[in-house]
Amino acid sequence: LVLFVSMLFLTLLLFFLALFPGAFNCCMKISDEIPRGILRRVEKFELQKADGLCHLEAVILYIESRKFCVSPQIKKVKKWMKKNKHKIPRKKSHSRQRRRMKRIKKKEKKQ
Repeated sequence: LVLFVSMLFLTLLLFFLALFPGAFNCCMKISDEIPRGILRRVEKFELQKADGLCHLEAVILYIESRKFCVSPQIKKVKKWMKKNKHKIPRKKSHSRQRRRMKRIKKKEKKQ
């Protein structure tokens, strides 16, 4: 019985992780201050919205594979984000999707 319960728990845990991969990647605490030295070394950043699995609005700063969670209300951070928009990771569409869209557009032009 103990083996069955533990296997059931493990299966449910794996199922949960498959459905919600970002569940354990949320910022739980944010800093209200950030030194300029850290902002200078940021490689990329993401915006965390307070919806879905993450219940806190934050800016996630990545420096050398570490992440720092800061408040999006900090003036210094707002100014820095406007200046460094190119550091936001972009999701690329799959090449198959892009080719399909090109074909659809060509068909529309012919008609």
